Amino acid sequence: MIAKLRGIIDTVAEDYCIIDVNGVGYLVSASAKTLGKLAVGNEAVLLTEMVVREDSISLFGFADAWEKEWFNTLTKVQGVGAKVCLSILSVLTPTQLAQAIGAQDKTSFCRANGVGPKLAARIVTELKDKIVTIPVLSNSADVLNSDAEPVVLPAAPSEADYSKSEDVISALMNLGYQRLEAYRVANKVLNANPDADVATLIRLTLKEFAKKDM
Repeated sequence: MIAKLRGIIDTVAEDYCIIDVNGVGYLVSASAKTLGKLAVGNEAVLLTEMVVREDSISLFGFADAWEKEWFNTLTKVQGVGAKVCLSILSVLTPTQLAQAIGAQDKTSFCRANGVGPKLAARIVTELKDKIVTIPVLSNSADVLNSDAEPVVLPAAPSEADYSKSEDVISALMNLGYQRLEAYRVANKVLNANPDADVATLIRLTLKEFAKKDM
């Protein structure tokens, strides 16, 4: 099992790169976000996942451990193959993935090539209660974006909090806000004001949006 490669970037293509490791070129499929961090001639380290099938052996590369964990999580969903998974990771960062699933935001997933409304619905439904944890690395400097902020998924909300959050999000969507941005701001306000009623939460959330627009 090949778990990590360190070498010189020989080629960067649309959906893969070739990394030269002591004279051996490894073809590694990767997301657009990972490929965008690579430059031909530079040394790089990629975390990898090797997928073995009857007729092929494929390597998939990742800029950081979070992306790799989401790859392994997403590919467990029926209908999400490796290529579709890379397409999702090309349009959503690990943080955005966690937020989109928490918000049950199917639209964000539909931005990825190969993901239609039915598959997007399956993804957010099956991963709704999934906790994605980052593995401990022996050398955190080995990942390409070692300065990235860690993603901490919040504990599952209580039934009462979930109900209030959904009521606030629904009201905001009726006012024209997108579900994902409504989810982010509504939950920020709810966490800061856990005892507030729905009407108060809506008012405070609208104030937050007003601050952003100033």
